[in-house]
Amino acid sequence: MTATPRRAPGALDQPPFDVPLGTLRRRTSIKWTAAAPDVLPLWVAEMDVMLAAEVVEAVRSAVELGDTGYACGTGYAEAVAAFAEQRWGWGGFDPGRSALVPDVMLGVVEVLELVTRPGSTVFVTPPVYPPFYAFAEHHGRKVVEVPLTADRRLDLDALREAFHQAREATRSAFLLSNPHNPTGTVHTRDELAAVASLAGAAGVRVIADEIHSPLVLARASFTPYLSVPGAAAGFSLFSASKAWNLPGMKAAVAFAGPEAARDLAGLPEEVGHGTSHLGVIAHTAALRHGGAWLDEVLAGLDRNRSLLGELLSAQLPEVLWSPPEGTYLAWLDCSGVAAIPEDRRVADSAARGNASANVGVAAWWLERARVLLSSGPAFGAGGDSFVRLNFATSASVLTEALGRMGRAVAGD
Repeated sequence: MTATPRRAPGALDQPPFDVPLGTLRRRTSIKWTAAAPDVLPLWVAEMDVMLAAEVVEAVRSAVELGDTGYACGTGYAEAVAAFAEQRWGWGGFDPGRSALVPDVMLGVVEVLELVTRPGSTVFVTPPVYPPFYAFAEHHGRKVVEVPLTADRRLDLDALREAFHQAREATRSAFLLSNPHNPTGTVHTRDELAAVASLAGAAGVRVIADEIHSPLVLARASFTPYLSVPGAAAGFSLFSASKAWNLPGMKAAVAFAGPEAARDLAGLPEEVGHGTSHLGVIAHTAALRHGGAWLDEVLAGLDRNRSLLGELLSAQLPEVLWSPPEGTYLAWLDCSGVAAIPEDRRVADSAARGNASANVGVAAWWLERARVLLSSGPAFGAGGDSFVRLNFATSASVLTEALGRMGRAVAGD
């Protein structure tokens, strides 16, 4: 009798994105309930996967034990530090310079409150994650755009000039998306070191959103911002929510560089009270025990990225894109699609910062193809005629969505 092979810990019983459409439509999160039932949603950053078994077991055990109180301690930060050392070869995330926060963006806001004041300048590099605008402006900060270059890299010369102009002012900050959302650009160590040097010379505090850092795909490598020379006065915000599909289980960690530790120590105690204890348990289990699951998901995302390229070439050759180095997000330039009316290509400034906006080109795709994408204008300057597509789904959903879009362009 042949023995049944043992599965590796964390391995999946099936390819990670082979979740039936019927199962996905039973989900009640925003991705699957924001549009009509005939729409295929490829917009908000949720993955169409089943959770890692180790995460499910950790949460189940906590609930069975009644362990549903308030979050505390540095266990989550210690798990991040161990993950970073194992995956990126850097052991510099110090749990002694960390704080629990409810999620990455609320952590960003709280750090902004520590190092800036109402009216301070906050630099962003559009096209960029819409809440960077919304959260900063809601808290009375002035957002200044320093767009990416044409090849979607950080424009270091433009950042130098912008930081120099703000040098005479006090307490400005730069919100860094690392890896970059929506383009999927993975900033290099040299680029990040240049940012740190420029910011240090101008007194600009860097706050790095590194939520997508575990999702760097093949042929790219991630560099934590705090690991580069000159970043000691900076901050990093980390969460396992994107990589392990846990955005509804609120938990994140803020880390400070050595020169920012005193600032982070000023974080009000009540901020940590908004962190979900079950979220901390789930995220910690993911980081400590979900590595094999993550590896299979990354392999699946790499396959989906290749499939998306094939589908675009076959169905929508007019759409331009650069395959992302990280994240599961594709930034699609639809300016060459003649079927889209000109009035849908005009930037909608009112949509800037509104992640749920459905305007412009994205609205046209929804109406004609019944595919829901994220609207380019929400991401700020450079978003005209663009949409963001989430390819963390099954091959069948991705194929059907691109087929619908191709038929819409053909007038079928």
